Amino acid sequence: MACSIEIQTAFILSSFVTFFVGLLILFIFRLIWRTIKKWQNIKGTGIILELLLRKSTGNKHLKSLHFHGVFRNRIEMLLSAQTFVGQVLMILVFVLSIGSLIIYFINSSDPVGSCSSYQDKTIPIDLTFNVFFSFYFGLRFVAADDKIKFWLEMNSIVDIFTIPPTFISYYLKSNWLGLRFLRALRLLELPQILQILQAIRTSSSVKFSKLLSIVLSTWFTAAGFIHLILFANYVPEMVEIFANKRKYTSPYEVVKGKKFIVVCGNITVDSVTAFLRNFLRHKSGQINIEIVFLGEVPPSLELETLFKCYMAYTTFVSGSALKWEDLRRVAVESAEACLIIANPLCSDSHAEDTSNIMRVLSIKNYNPNTRVIIQILQSHNKVFLPKIPSWNWTTGDNIICFAELKLGFMAQGCLVPGLCTFLTTLFIEQNKKVFPKQPWQKHFLDGLKNKILTQRLSDDFAGMSFPEVSRLCFVKMGLMLIAIEHKSLFHGCCGLMLNPPAEVKLRKNTLGFFIAESSKEVIRAAFYCAKCHGDVFIPELIGKCNCKTKIQRHFPGTTILVKRGSMREFSDSTQSDDLPFGQARLMSNVSFATRAFLYEPEPGCDQLDDSGMFHWCRAIALDRVILKRMDKSKHEFRNHVVACVFGDAHSTLMGLRNFVIPLRASSYTRQELKDIVFIGSLDYLKREWVFLRNFPQIYILPGSALFPEDLRAANIEECSMCAVLSSSSKALSSPALVDTETIMATLNIGSLRVICTPHMPEEPWTSECFTGFPEKPKFRRIPILTELKNPSNIHYIEQLSGLDESFSGTNLHLSTSFSTGTVFSGSFLDSLLATAFYNYHVLELLQMLVTGGISSQLEQFLDKSFCGLTHSCTSVVSGRARCKLGLLSLNQTILSDIEPKKTFGQVFCGSLDNFGILCLGLYRMIDEENNPEEKRFVITRPPNNFKLLPSDLVFCAIPYGTSCYKMDGTSSQSPYEIINMVPLASETVTEINYSPMVDPVNQTTKQPLTTSLHHLQPKTISISGSKQTVVPHSSKMPPQPRLGETETVKENEKGKMKETTEENAPASSKSN
Repeated sequence: MACSIEIQTAFILSSFVTFFVGLLILFIFRLIWRTIKKWQNIKGTGIILELLLRKSTGNKHLKSLHFHGVFRNRIEMLLSAQTFVGQVLMILVFVLSIGSLIIYFINSSDPVGSCSSYQDKTIPIDLTFNVFFSFYFGLRFVAADDKIKFWLEMNSIVDIFTIPPTFISYYLKSNWLGLRFLRALRLLELPQILQILQAIRTSSSVKFSKLLSIVLSTWFTAAGFIHLILFANYVPEMVEIFANKRKYTSPYEVVKGKKFIVVCGNITVDSVTAFLRNFLRHKSGQINIEIVFLGEVPPSLELETLFKCYMAYTTFVSGSALKWEDLRRVAVESAEACLIIANPLCSDSHAEDTSNIMRVLSIKNYNPNTRVIIQILQSHNKVFLPKIPSWNWTTGDNIICFAELKLGFMAQGCLVPGLCTFLTTLFIEQNKKVFPKQPWQKHFLDGLKNKILTQRLSDDFAGMSFPEVSRLCFVKMGLMLIAIEHKSLFHGCCGLMLNPPAEVKLRKNTLGFFIAESSKEVIRAAFYCAKCHGDVFIPELIGKCNCKTKIQRHFPGTTILVKRGSMREFSDSTQSDDLPFGQARLMSNVSFATRAFLYEPEPGCDQLDDSGMFHWCRAIALDRVILKRMDKSKHEFRNHVVACVFGDAHSTLMGLRNFVIPLRASSYTRQELKDIVFIGSLDYLKREWVFLRNFPQIYILPGSALFPEDLRAANIEECSMCAVLSSSSKALSSPALVDTETIMATLNIGSLRVICTPHMPEEPWTSECFTGFPEKPKFRRIPILTELKNPSNIHYIEQLSGLDESFSGTNLHLSTSFSTGTVFSGSFLDSLLATAFYNYHVLELLQMLVTGGISSQLEQFLDKSFCGLTHSCTSVVSGRARCKLGLLSLNQTILSDIEPKKTFGQVFCGSLDNFGILCLGLYRMIDEENNPEEKRFVITRPPNNFKLLPSDLVFCAIPYGTSCYKMDGTSSQSPYEIINMVPLASETVTEINYSPMVDPVNQTTKQPLTTSLHHLQPKTISISGSKQTVVPHSSKMPPQPRLGETETVKENEKGKMKETTEENAPASSKSN
């Protein structure tokens, strides 16, 4: 039968109580005896007592001492086995101990948690043995000179922990194993018993018997201990389950004045660890917000240990966000926000998104005013959240879409080499101490210290233009101001503006966005006083002044910023001096979509969507964009983007639309658009095409990036960038296998070499085709950008960097591949959940930079534009009139006119003053002798006095319409190709030959490129404005028209193209 907890407690406590109570009594008795002795030694006391007691008690005392001495001597002789009776007694004790141990072994065959009744015949036998052990224990106790020492002997401890439970079993009529295994320690007396029996006589046999006794006693005791421990773990687990049922189901107690947030969704050890690390680092040592985790299952032992480590900040409550009673227990209505964590490594991302959306719906139904920040995996699932009636962007509700951000980063890396790494460094936290081996590594690590920070600007900046304020902050405070939040024409509606034009004037209480190392630096922008700091040029001296004329409206530090404004009404009385073209009065009565087209240079030049944010075309049938491998001569692409996609008919959609949108941003002219060629499974790309058919210049090549023939069919040798996108999540046994296809494709593409023929153009400012020997042909490596799901897999492709000196360890963000801008991982996106809570403006800026200008306000428009609500929001710089990120050379662009340009600070001020261009960072050549490919690395926000090199490239925020390159009538070539060159080895290099290029002048008329920013190779532009043709490599092939631009001609010729209203719908109406 099973033992109850009370019975087990009685058995255990009987031994421990006997041991500790007996020890306490002995200590008290010794203390009393020593006190009496000390009292007898007091002066005169001993003499008086001796006189009084000498005659009356002298004789009795002597008789008592004599009897006690004789009794002790006999007992000592008996216990020391000096007599025959003593030897028999010792052998008997040993044999009975072994018998008791055998009874323990017999009883241990039952389950460890069971009790045996008195029907068991072994119990009376064991009770008899223990009665004898009690007698023997009493004899030893009487004979001991030092009682306390005797009490702590090993044999005494064995008796104390085995004898009392036996009498308890007699009283309870039930027996339990308990600590009876300690009888095995009696085996240590085996050598002495064998010597008594004269079984051993030699020294070697004595040593062997001692060794055998130690081994057996240790073995049996350890086995019994482990046997008990297993049950000891089992019992506390049951007790813990019973306790946890009450512990984790009790409601969270709200303390007045103490803030807290609720976190639910994917509550695991990894997700909680990442969240706590990111959430607590924002305000280290200043956290006054408690985190309440709402988990659907009780925490594991490891997770519970994690909660105990952060017990000052965390509380766990078992429940589901789908149940109102559980939401009531965590007091969602009183929480600052409710954060929902998604599992990016799940096998079914659609199911993960729908479950989290249902959590949002449940929370909003329970309390519509609760602020919700949710992680979404697939972008097309975002559209359901704004449709929730109580969803409100202005109160801080926010969506972090992994697919949108990851593919947006990849797209930016395809537009501008190194830009993906540059943007990533602004949002990652590097705490690991790294010792650089090379000077370039030190520059890269210094750049990793910079982050995007926000700060309310001083009211003394009111009325000044952004270039003036940015220059002042840079020169006087050492701060790089890159963007501001500017109020538009509607009450409470603010828009983020990256490097706004000089026509936009700052207002009071403007929020500024900085690239800086710490909030202690950006606070200077709030303390600045024109009167007190006008002649101060040391940043450390700019602090809070006591100027009485200054109205203190600053908000030091990074605080939780939540919009509470309303966007319901439009006010004609709103000041409109911030519009760059003086069109405030005209724009007051037009819709958002109409305002987007007010900034178009010429009507009808480029066809844009309703929002004016990206290029649009009529829906194109899938069969018109499918390329055939055998017809390579008909689609000789140049300066295009090749995207390698992995998936099949059953794979989860990754949302390629998010990759295309930044590449089709309207801030680029039609001539600047790069052709996009997707290489992948046709079954998969058919499903993605529904969301891509309204974007121009997109092509599909059925095949795989694992086969070089498919890559050559896409003319990869002349692409500006090859992006290898990670595949959809699959249920794999090892995390290292999630990037298998991506890594293999990267190795495949990295092994290709492109021979530089005499007819290939060479860029004047980049490295020429490299060769170590004059007699060998020149060649280059194909530019590539790889996405890794598991950042620890970086070591598989790090060898492609071609550099001997790399950072130590396997951290992706410390790898050479990452520093050069050839690899990306979205693992850091988990930190954006904490960022969105503390300062959601930073997240909005990231979305604007990565997606090409799309923000939450634009998403509101895209969602409501077809419901007659287009007037509900606005943007100061709508449509195309916004900055774009680019990479400019110091020699071949308008930056060459800046003098002097020896330091980064000089170029920053010169470009901002003369051209309105905002410099952000550098893309510098790695200064190593073993860098034959002349790779470049990213430097984020260099110091003001950072010395420049003639070969440096500058990351810039360039205003729309700015002509960045000098006019050259002899060449239409854009000086913007970054090519990596390595020596050609005939035994290892695969040649990719193509036909020599015919003089393009004989084929078509070319225009000088006046607004290009980052073409890796020159493009041929026809006189007809937006129509663009490809220069063929052979004079036999006529120019091929672009799809979506000359469809009318083909309709008249074939009469087969039938377009429906749905196909002609703008892309903004399609699902994300």
